[in-house]
Amino acid sequence: MYVNMKSLLKSITSGKEYPLNEVRFTADNGELLDVIHDFDAIKKQNNISREYFSNKRSTINGQPSGGVWHFRELVMPDLPESEIISKQEGNTRLYRSKKISAWLGLNKEKFFLKHEGENPTGSFKDRGMTVAITMAKHLKQRAVTCASTGNTSASLAAYASEAEMPGIVLIPKGNVAVGKISQALAYGTKTLVVNGDFDDCMRLIREAQEKLSAYPLNSINPFRLEGQKTIMWEILMQLNWQIPDWIVFPGGNLGNTSAFGKALHEAKELGLIDKLPRFAVIQAEGASPFYKAYKNNFSGLTPQKADTIATAIKIGDPVNYTKAIRAIKWTNGIVESVTDEEILDAKANVDAAGIGAEPASCATVAGMKKLIASGEIKSNETVVGILTGNILKDPQVIVDYHFNRKTALANPPHDIEATIDELKHFL
Repeated sequence: MYVNMKSLLKSITSGKEYPLNEVRFTADNGELLDVIHDFDAIKKQNNISREYFSNKRSTINGQPSGGVWHFRELVMPDLPESEIISKQEGNTRLYRSKKISAWLGLNKEKFFLKHEGENPTGSFKDRGMTVAITMAKHLKQRAVTCASTGNTSASLAAYASEAEMPGIVLIPKGNVAVGKISQALAYGTKTLVVNGDFDDCMRLIREAQEKLSAYPLNSINPFRLEGQKTIMWEILMQLNWQIPDWIVFPGGNLGNTSAFGKALHEAKELGLIDKLPRFAVIQAEGASPFYKAYKNNFSGLTPQKADTIATAIKIGDPVNYTKAIRAIKWTNGIVESVTDEEILDAKANVDAAGIGAEPASCATVAGMKKLIASGEIKSNETVVGILTGNILKDPQVIVDYHFNRKTALANPPHDIEATIDELKHFL
């Protein structure tokens, strides 16, 4: 176990502290936990600065690395390198697109899309999973588990296999895209299909942790969020530490909202930035409890029965609600909701630009469109959108759109005879 630890677990409201090597996911009173690092000691030991990370050439277990573990000093500074379980997650591209920026009405020089679908299993979940599975192994847990609408199960299965640990995933019946569940099956985890929705699966996971000592890898696990923080730090490095006006991303269980807020708050505390960008968290209208709470000044969260085509954010009772409120307040952020129709139109534009992303990712772009139209986001502001998952995560949505929709962007296949004249017609 760790010696001379620079980190601990801390309740986000009461401030009660717990050792990092104690297996727990909430405080004694049920509050969520943060991983807290001794930044004074870390900064003194490593001379942390913008230049430190920009010039650093990192390796993990003898292999060139970057992404999550490039920021190891701010993620898990006490962890022995030999224990890290990594698939070199991170290092995802920051795209520009003339097509999408024109459709949105943004300056193409100031619009970027960070594509987390380029991670090993095709979603941002790998960033959190590398840290959480490493801690599970370090804490000598027998098995890992999660509730999932698809992406978490794929990531858990791949990383559990890498760690040689048994994995169990709970998936809501009829609510997971085939591209996602196929990954969990292929990577060898035990997949249990629950007759209920994601929130029922999450309730079972929390009970399993309390009563069966199963180690959960959902975002209630504070180590997951430590990995997801690195999306923000990578963006800052890719922009040469120039702070964008806006960072826009989808909200489901609100793990990213929480992690991104924590990352930027810590970056300011460390002197890496002098101000925070504004957040815009985008929810699907049919799964928008955080949006409704925001509109009511966060007077309380009312869970809802989630219903949206964007399966990755089809969550009606987000576990990270209180952490996400903190992130919105830190960043003077806003929350917006978009319809499934708006998501599909945005997805058609993202896909047609040759970038491509799953529906939940495209809630980001649909939200931008809405916020630009309302004047909340100005056309000359610098905006970074997060695409959270790969285009092939939900192929049926693509097929249904292009076969069945009558829009300018619908692109159905055409049957032709095997003649050069017919081919000439299309060329």
